[in-house]
Amino acid sequence: MKILSARVHGILDYAVVAGFAVMPDALGLSGTPRYLAWTLAAVHLTLTLVTDFPVGVIKLVPLRAHGLIELIVGPVLIVAPWLLGFSADPIGRAAYLVAGGAIFVTWLLTDHSSVAAPTLGRS
Repeated sequence: MKILSARVHGILDYAVVAGFAVMPDALGLSGTPRYLAWTLAAVHLTLTLVTDFPVGVIKLVPLRAHGLIELIVGPVLIVAPWLLGFSADPIGRAAYLVAGGAIFVTWLLTDHSSVAAPTLGRS
């Protein structure tokens, strides 16, 4: 069931950016989980800004491609603690399990066909 519109998805994306940005200090993360969160905030902000949906700014990336990236990122974040060697950190592990699950569920609930192909040059 695709209950999230492109606009709602975009708003959630900006919330995800904020979440990744504050997660290290809010949860007391250090090392890899800390720097990964800040990297993800920057990458997710960039992707959101360049996506062709109502809250995108530059509108270069089709929403379907944005969704495909999130389909990959969600599960990767779920296994990141083991892939990147911080699975022994219970807070870091839980943070990435929750973040990856939330991104995957958002992908699952989003209607990625609700925005047409990119419209370069549109103001």
